[in-house]
Amino acid sequence: MIMTKEEMKDLERMIGKVPKFFRELTVNDPKMYEMVMKLESHIWDDGALTRQTKKLIAIAIAASLRDQHATRAQLAGAEKLGITKAEVEEALRISFLLAGMPAYVYGKAQLDELMKD
Repeated sequence: MIMTKEEMKDLERMIGKVPKFFRELTVNDPKMYEMVMKLESHIWDDGALTRQTKKLIAIAIAASLRDQHATRAQLAGAEKLGITKAEVEEALRISFLLAGMPAYVYGKAQLDELMKD
């Protein structure tokens, strides 16, 4: 099961930047890909929280973990969802409160590099 261009676009709308391993899963482990996609859909679909709110939470978590790939991927997805730099900065303040100054500084550095005012 190779991911079609339309499926790739749908996935990009859902999560932002599509990691290379997702594309590889379609060929290397199609059953795992299906399971991951069901979970992704369940998590990212609007529910009690909007997709935008979930994305802000994901950014704060990724920054707290100082995971560059995840932080950048989540920021790319945030822009596609219309999330503003000011909204991301506010979410990063929460990471500061709970995970400390390094998490905030890390997230802010990624944000300033990827999103302009």
